[in-house]
Amino acid sequence: MTKRKPPSPTLNHWQQHLLADLKRLAAQHPRDIRLIGRPAVAASGQAAARISLHTADIPHTKGGLALREDEEFLFVLPPTTLMPPWVQTPHTRFAGAPHVLEGYRLCIYLDAAREWDPEGGMSPVLNRLWQWLTDAAANRFDATTALFHAVGGVLHRTPGTPTIVVREPDPCRPAGVGWLTPRSTHRLDLSDRSAGDHSLRLPVLALGHSLPLGAGGILADLLLRIDANATPHTGTPPTSPQLGLRSPAFLTALANSALRNPHGTCQYFVLAVPHPNLSAIPYFLLAGRLPAQASDALRHASRTTAPRQLSSLPADVREAALEWCYLSDERPAVTTRRDAQRPASAFYGTRVHVWGCGGIGAWAAELVARAGATHIALSDPGTVTGGLLVRQNYTENDIGSAKAIALAERLRSIRDDLTVEISDPPPSPALLDAAEQADVIIDATVSVTAGRFLDLLARFPGRKAVLAQMATDTASASHGVLTISAPDTGQGPSAIDHATGQHVLAAPDLEPYRALWIEPEPGDEIRPTRGCSIPTFHGSAADLAGITATLITLLGMQLHHPLSGTHLCAQPHTGTHPAHRFVSYTPQQATPFGQSSPTLPSPGRGGRLDQPTLSVGT
Repeated sequence: MTKRKPPSPTLNHWQQHLLADLKRLAAQHPRDIRLIGRPAVAASGQAAARISLHTADIPHTKGGLALREDEEFLFVLPPTTLMPPWVQTPHTRFAGAPHVLEGYRLCIYLDAAREWDPEGGMSPVLNRLWQWLTDAAANRFDATTALFHAVGGVLHRTPGTPTIVVREPDPCRPAGVGWLTPRSTHRLDLSDRSAGDHSLRLPVLALGHSLPLGAGGILADLLLRIDANATPHTGTPPTSPQLGLRSPAFLTALANSALRNPHGTCQYFVLAVPHPNLSAIPYFLLAGRLPAQASDALRHASRTTAPRQLSSLPADVREAALEWCYLSDERPAVTTRRDAQRPASAFYGTRVHVWGCGGIGAWAAELVARAGATHIALSDPGTVTGGLLVRQNYTENDIGSAKAIALAERLRSIRDDLTVEISDPPPSPALLDAAEQADVIIDATVSVTAGRFLDLLARFPGRKAVLAQMATDTASASHGVLTISAPDTGQGPSAIDHATGQHVLAAPDLEPYRALWIEPEPGDEIRPTRGCSIPTFHGSAADLAGITATLITLLGMQLHHPLSGTHLCAQPHTGTHPAHRFVSYTPQQATPFGQSSPTLPSPGRGGRLDQPTLSVGT
């Protein structure tokens, strides 16, 4: 009996369709497209078809990719319609050019999930390849936008490794020493200072050239690529060795750190890799590690003789698989905040007081914290109860805690660099200097006492703070009111609110907002607990988060150039028109301090509530 060889893999139906489409296009354009040989099918099921494109007619610009008269490419055809075919080169002449991955794969799809439609077949793939070659030859690619350009255009990450966070502008000097401090099981923070016995030492080393082929999968690969000179995509080899880190220095630094770290720990390293031909761009930081077993072998070998050459390493170290860690690079020089052009960015770097940590105040404090405020002072005498979790951003573990304390802990967990303090509620004398120290004071209490105290602060000469009051309606928490007193206005939010109320009650087109100033009808409020619990407004977490986000956005729009007045707003699902209206205020509209119109309820009453100053189950 003879052994039969397993059948060779064959093209599946989808791959046959793609290949037939490719042959059809080659027949229609014989001068431009030529198929070479027969397609090969790998054991993984992927098929590869080799083609030649006539590229002599593609215009070339100085600095662009140098193309020959004809260029060969390999189309890799996946066995599924979920992935587009990808394009490879049988050479590494294009290595180092933008959007060339690991020296041979062309990035013709930025986001395949959105850009790939299998209904189109091979035509759009060829068109994308042709456009890629045209743009590359014309030097149209912007290398500064290619995040992983310095390391072969690909993300280096091994599943299961922790994320390394770096925020310091210059975490370590080139050829320096850094420290990794565990923050959680999946996070390590990189710094140039040790945080104690639980910190791990690692080398942070600068290379003299980029890694156009990537950093490799084993230690031997990385060492060879550190010593190799990067070849420009023009095809011209460098005339002299490039300066920078060499493998002996890397090995020495790696061994020195390994000897100082505990037995059984992985040995980490960070490489600062320059972007090719982009000296003004900060170095790309690449983080990796040797597994614990290989790290221990390196420690053992280093105790007798310092390994300085690849050949001097033990085999289990030389061939050790490298594990790559995702590095969350948050250095200011390389990071643009995602909210940089949004109104909430006006809170960046500000000092903010938030009075009232209820349905609006707690969400407002979190939004301001995420927007980048440097200092937040919280004031609320209330306690977190279980019913509040329906709509306020507290958790089960917060029940029984003081609201201000629980919210402060939440805000500190959002940002390490945020200062949060607890202040006494108004009218505490400790708050008298708030108007001079804070950039903005947000009153979300709907408390008469807090409102009158804010009016008092408004009259302080030369005050710095923008004074703002926020509230919502009782029936749905879907209408919002934001009253602003600018520093150049001597009246506080209460007087402005009063004047706006008179305007709203007299304006037919603002009828949907009248409920914010009139007494609630029976049934407009809810008693959350049987007995004599204080009535509160109807509203969910979705309602409160949505309306507060709108109010914070409106306040952010005015924070740097505030105008006194009142913003009225409504969520889209209410159908209210207008959905937003700003009612400006001039001092001539002011009602003397301490007086109120008989047609309007006093501040803190009417059809809007955030939370009462004293609350039970709100």
